[in-house]
Amino acid sequence: MTAHPKDAIAEVRRLRRPRPRRHWLTRSFRVQVMLLVGVLLAAMLLAQGAYLNHRKAEIISDQMGQRALAVARSVAGVPELVEAFAEADPSATIQPIAERIRRDTGARYVVVGNADGIRYSHPLPERIGLPMVGGDNDRALIGGESYVSEAEGSLGEAMRGKTPVVDAEGTIIGIVSVGFMLDRVALDVGRHTSLGWWLVAAMITLGFAGAYGLSHHLKRVILGLEPHEIARLAMEKEAILQSIHEGILAVNREGEITLVNQQARRFMDLPEAREALGRPIQELVPNSRLLEVLENGEQQFDQQMWLGDHPVVVNRVPVRHAGEIEGAVATFRSRREIVELSDALTAASRDVDMLRAQAHEFSNKLYTISGLLQLDRIQEALALIHQESERAQAQMSFLMGHVADPVISGTLLGKLTRARELGVALEIDDQSSLSLPLTSTGQEVLMTVLGNLIDNACDAARQGAGHDDSKRDDRPRVRLFFTDLGEQLLIEVEDNGPGVPPAELARIFEEGYSTKPGRHRGIGLALVARLSAEHGGAITLEESELGGACFTVVLDRSLCRHPAVV
Repeated sequence: MTAHPKDAIAEVRRLRRPRPRRHWLTRSFRVQVMLLVGVLLAAMLLAQGAYLNHRKAEIISDQMGQRALAVARSVAGVPELVEAFAEADPSATIQPIAERIRRDTGARYVVVGNADGIRYSHPLPERIGLPMVGGDNDRALIGGESYVSEAEGSLGEAMRGKTPVVDAEGTIIGIVSVGFMLDRVALDVGRHTSLGWWLVAAMITLGFAGAYGLSHHLKRVILGLEPHEIARLAMEKEAILQSIHEGILAVNREGEITLVNQQARRFMDLPEAREALGRPIQELVPNSRLLEVLENGEQQFDQQMWLGDHPVVVNRVPVRHAGEIEGAVATFRSRREIVELSDALTAASRDVDMLRAQAHEFSNKLYTISGLLQLDRIQEALALIHQESERAQAQMSFLMGHVADPVISGTLLGKLTRARELGVALEIDDQSSLSLPLTSTGQEVLMTVLGNLIDNACDAARQGAGHDDSKRDDRPRVRLFFTDLGEQLLIEVEDNGPGVPPAELARIFEEGYSTKPGRHRGIGLALVARLSAEHGGAITLEESELGGACFTVVLDRSLCRHPAVV
């Protein structure tokens, strides 16, 4: 079963080398998020609260000043008060009026003075008749203005509204000063703004609580990992993706490429990953079939396709999150490498079979010679030895005289032995010749071509129906001809097997197709056809003079070494 992501991440944490211990503030992602969000929110709320409360305090202070000025104007407009200025003792009339208004309005004081600033009223009666304090009466007594000022009077620092007292002729005869003490104003301002600060404090508390919840949610979303652990995992994942031998291609739900590793770029001939990222998959790999996986959500395994000019085997799986398909991933590996590995294993198996056959053949002959010697039939034993020696010598002489490349000579000698063990008469045409050694590539190509064609011909010859083993001409036969005398290499292999049915001619060179039963078939002829096309030639099929199939392969002569470098 597939491990849960959290279990896999816990295992990665356990196996990872210990890191240097960090400070608690930088070690905990949850604390970092909570402090970041909380402090930012608190700073914003404090700044906004300070500004709003400051504006509110200004408005309240301005209102208190305007209130003081309004009271002063009301006092200055009282007819009895204006008429009292002409009396012998103005304070006797003005003091009661001023004190009544002071009590009614809640002002700290209501002071009325004459044109010289001498008090006619005061909350403290003993100060009546004394000059007014503050030095801010000139604007009212001289300029006739009504205004608000802040000054320190006899009772302390106060916000005062001042206005002139004017008689019926419009002459300034006095001044009215109404004051509210600044400490009282501050108390009023504090009382009105305290609610705002309590609201700010409550919002900051809620903000930190929300920041804690957000940090807890983010921590759960990232599976409990810290930022440095996520970065480490991302780097490890990238290194793994780029180092594995399989190509990996991922798309999102819109079908756009989100991941392409180095092997995939090699298959698609892309020098840089950024050339593919974000592009629709249909532009780069029209036959990827990843859009089908996005639509139906079905997994596809071991599917064959071509990626550029590379045959590959593909696995396609959807990426799901919370039951929804978020994307798809395709992994693919080169089928050529699989085929080459299969060919190498097949070749090794053939070599083992050939050695086993040779050992069996020579073991039988040694037993025969031993029996003849025990029977004291020395001449017959010598004749058998000479017969085998001459046949082997004849084969060796022919190959040494007609095939200049020792690797191909060894290949053909092994095929002769293997055919003899299988009961197939493998004949090499006397006109065959390879006059020049081959390049390393030429050796690999010819070994593959000769090996596959001869093995297929031997199998076909052995499968031929109606053969009568009592007649030499009816036994399984394979004929081989090769030459490099022209402008190209020519190889011809024919057999006396049943041949290829006409209905199958169009498919005989397709990879995976075979007329023989069993798995892992249909590789040899497809491989020969591909090698022929890659090296400037082709493979053709026609009816053999022996009654079976005749395969002719033409290859470019560049596979041979130039005489100057032999």
